[in-house]
Amino acid sequence: MRLNSTFTILFVGILSVLVSCKSKNSKGDEINLAPGTHRIKVEEVLQTSNYSYIRASEKEKDIWLAIAKQEDIEIGGTYYYAQEMEMNNFTSKELKRTFESILFVQTFSKQPIAMINNKPSVSPGSKNASPDKKDVKVDPATGGITIAQLYEKRNSFSGKLVKIRGQVIKVNMEIMGKNWAHIQDGTSNGNDYDLTVTTKDKVKIGDVVTMEGTISLDKDFGGGYSYSVIMEDAGVKGNR
Repeated sequence: MRLNSTFTILFVGILSVLVSCKSKNSKGDEINLAPGTHRIKVEEVLQTSNYSYIRASEKEKDIWLAIAKQEDIEIGGTYYYAQEMEMNNFTSKELKRTFESILFVQTFSKQPIAMINNKPSVSPGSKNASPDKKDVKVDPATGGITIAQLYEKRNSFSGKLVKIRGQVIKVNMEIMGKNWAHIQDGTSNGNDYDLTVTTKDKVKIGDVVTMEGTISLDKDFGGGYSYSVIMEDAGVKGNR
């Protein structure tokens, strides 16, 4: 009898662990959550020009998150996040506030983050999804190259200073002391049509700018921020 009781307790414990790795979607179907997914309850939201700062409770612990600005976050709502990067003693100039610890989050969703083809997936409308290809057409800068040429011959441009002209599609300000812009020029090499650029210069969505910076390959900043090709420490040479 004691052996059977012990087996029952172990079986129930294992079953509980397995169940905890699953969640349900809006239809009530069970789905597998992506590894590294966190479930939170929103307690407070502070809005700035580019970011939503969220105070949330996770396993009875208060944390702060920063995501690309999103107006429809519900106080008391349950959300999921993944691909986070922690910043210590980060100061928001707009809020005039320093956060002892804050997580800059790449994937933030109202729905559970499921595993699809072994990758975290959120709905296509996610505010933090990679930018879609836009209908833009930008002439190359004098003495510069196109985004298609960069990706096609990426190895030959590694570590070199290059000039690319494009339209700003997305920008995240003041992360790790830099502004992070996505630019497109209407050209592509396969599925590569968007270039991430770090700069200390200020740009805004819609600007057509000439960026000049150093190309790095396979750069991993941690927390899900990894890039096969990135232009770093760029200067803005002109815009309209």
